[in-house]
Amino acid sequence: MGIIRAAKLGFDYFRYEEEGAEPEATRAIDDVNLDIQAGQFIAVLGHNGSGKSTLAKHINGLLVPTEGTLWVDNMDTSEEEDIWKIRQKAGMVFQNPDNQIIGSVVEEDVGFGPENIGIPTEEIWKRVDESLQATGMVAYRHHSPNKLSGGQKQRVAIAGVMAMRPECIVLDEPTAMLDPNGRKEVLKAVRELNEKEGVTVILITHYMEEVVFADHVFVMDQGRVVMQGTPREVFSRVEELKALRLDVPQVTLLAHELKQAGVEIPDGILTIEELVDALCQ
Repeated sequence: MGIIRAAKLGFDYFRYEEEGAEPEATRAIDDVNLDIQAGQFIAVLGHNGSGKSTLAKHINGLLVPTEGTLWVDNMDTSEEEDIWKIRQKAGMVFQNPDNQIIGSVVEEDVGFGPENIGIPTEEIWKRVDESLQATGMVAYRHHSPNKLSGGQKQRVAIAGVMAMRPECIVLDEPTAMLDPNGRKEVLKAVRELNEKEGVTVILITHYMEEVVFADHVFVMDQGRVVMQGTPREVFSRVEELKALRLDVPQVTLLAHELKQAGVEIPDGILTIEELVDALCQ
């Protein structure tokens, strides 16, 4: 069984128009089933309003299912007595790092979480050192977060979550507000956490290039998982993705158009190197 599992997960947002009137329900998650193994790098794709951010908030226990069940390390997120343990298992990084950074100095901010749960001082500094090392932010430990770039701020936010020692980290569109260089910085840090630290990563994104190195991809539409597989399997279905108002990596699109024009190359080209190799065959 996986570290994150969902069975027939459903969630409704309720809107109250007038006092005493029946609320209007909007289904944001509908019959979602997941089984994510420890150590995997998972990407979740979908256009705005597809339900991917709502799903992310369920994994961290910020939202409770209307229907079905979501388990984090076999703990039901609907069980209030387990919610603190769940949030220690599954850390959350939001789109805007300014919403998570509260310290006036980087190392103090990273150490805030462990300090807040009573970790001994010596252990806190050990965690701060390890988290800054893992995210490539050691050189900025004495800097003010306010003077960092967007990508650096997001890496500080990730370090702060990592200092809590989660087994899983959920990143809800962490690069949406960043420029291309910032996106590269954050993606590099996330990949290294997965590859070197063995942390389960669940990346919610709409940048297709960030998905190429994932182990498994879930594509969401209208609250449902409508497609899943490896990046190569998913990006081989270019026309279906377009119908879902999603893009594919530029090199994948180019390869698709070349194939339509009669060039004999395989489906699901993911990198420039793969395209060059295919064309040289």
